[in-house]
Amino acid sequence: MTKEVSESDAEQKLFGNLLDERLLHYRRTDTGERIATTLPELFVAMAQDHVRDFPAVRPHQRHPWHAFLVQLAAIALHRAERTEPFATATEWRAALLALTPDDPDGAAWCLVSPVNRPAFMQAAEPSGSIGSWKNCLVAADELDMLVTSKNHDLKAARMLCSTAEEWVYALLSLQTQEGFLGAGNYGASRMNGGFASRCGVGVHPNQRWGGRWLRDVAAVAGARDALVESFGFSKARGHTLVWLTSWDGNDSLSFSSLDPFYIEICRRVRCINAVDSIRAFVTGSKAPRIAAKELNGVTGDPWMPVDGSAAKALTIGGRGFDYKLAAELLLGSKFTKPIAQNWLPSDDTEGVYLLAQGVARGQGKTEGYHERRIPVSRTIRKAFLAQSTDELAKLSESRIAVIAEVRKMLWAALAVLFGNGAKDDSGKDKDASDAVKERASLFAQPFEAKCDAQFFSELIEEIEAADREAVRNQWLLTLAVRAEAVLQTAFTAGPRSGQLRYRAQSSALGRLHGLMRSDKSKLPALAQALKSKKQNSSTPSDKETHEHA
Repeated sequence: MTKEVSESDAEQKLFGNLLDERLLHYRRTDTGERIATTLPELFVAMAQDHVRDFPAVRPHQRHPWHAFLVQLAAIALHRAERTEPFATATEWRAALLALTPDDPDGAAWCLVSPVNRPAFMQAAEPSGSIGSWKNCLVAADELDMLVTSKNHDLKAARMLCSTAEEWVYALLSLQTQEGFLGAGNYGASRMNGGFASRCGVGVHPNQRWGGRWLRDVAAVAGARDALVESFGFSKARGHTLVWLTSWDGNDSLSFSSLDPFYIEICRRVRCINAVDSIRAFVTGSKAPRIAAKELNGVTGDPWMPVDGSAAKALTIGGRGFDYKLAAELLLGSKFTKPIAQNWLPSDDTEGVYLLAQGVARGQGKTEGYHERRIPVSRTIRKAFLAQSTDELAKLSESRIAVIAEVRKMLWAALAVLFGNGAKDDSGKDKDASDAVKERASLFAQPFEAKCDAQFFSELIEEIEAADREAVRNQWLLTLAVRAEAVLQTAFTAGPRSGQLRYRAQSSALGRLHGLMRSDKSKLPALAQALKSKKQNSSTPSDKETHEHA
């Protein structure tokens, strides 16, 4: 196939024009009906908040697709000197075509075009031939950025009959959130290095794509001058659609030559038509497309939180957006809030949440797609608008500290259980071996997982309560019951013989209760709550507390 392409690649006809062909699909918010659409028609539907979701978009492609639609609309509206979205598909088509004046036939919006001309998310090859490009990909998911260990987690190249729409999303995913993958395979500029993540964090006003798109377009467009001033972008006529500039793989674009809303590419890719199907040829480069390594991902990305002290873009690990990181993103001060996270007076008062998305990346692999919806209550919203979240942040931080301390108590009890309740000569519990410590850590995980899942609902219950102290005390009791339930579940993995089993279980329970109730407890509030519960008959029963836990 390589030889065939090398002889005919310059003669490739235009195929898959996003401006004129209904290659994309969305589902309507009111009926769920699946609608075929062009890109201009999609923008009209988004502006009318008719788009519920995109059935062909894979989970890890959600943020790149949303970001692309927002950035593209913001670029088009700025060039047209407008602040409001266009009302018709005809107007949108003209505005998008005006962004590619050297390709009035729409080649830059086609999946396939002659290789000496740009195609959608694909830079032109200056030589006019890709005959030397040996790597041919036959499926859209083979082009996509996901890399899984030994092909176990998610099989590659499953989508052998990929549609044009699936190639669109794969191209976007690769070109805007791919990392470093060996010599010649450079990553995107909008993240902190080749093994980092392009995260997306922003306010989501409802359950629909259209409403979020409208909100973010307005927020991003309004921040243009500030982005130019803060990051040194080109004030006028900077590179917007980076794939419009031809690339032989030897040079990089300077960051100062870019538009604030630039949509980048990071790899040399060309799609071709081959026997009624699309194929993609890829090759390496000797330099990254955008020279921005020293910026550590701090590029003005509207959805990227930035670690203020380290001056680095957020990178997530295998734990994703766990409750500690999510709480910091929502209420903390460690990260500078991105444009899309800044609260607007026009945002809804009900049903709003903070949406965090990203793919965790390791060396030569990905460690999962992570997405978390963090609910935002009325009080939290008011605090955001007043830019006064310190009190709520302290509540969150104190809860995180309490969970950590209760987990330590549980771990100590688990270590006693797996140590068979053995005592030393002085009558104290024997020091745990490395194997026991490892088992204790493993069996303590369900406790923190449960706390993670319930963290924000329980935090909001305290924030919104008239009597916060009472709610906090009830929560402490819930943690105690939750920890004991995890310990009792672990009994099945403890010693089996009758004598050892009884000794280990009773010693483990005694250790947990002792740590929680002791006058010297590191959580005196928990000790007092347990004492009051025992004395006060009006406190909810154990059964009710168990059900709550």
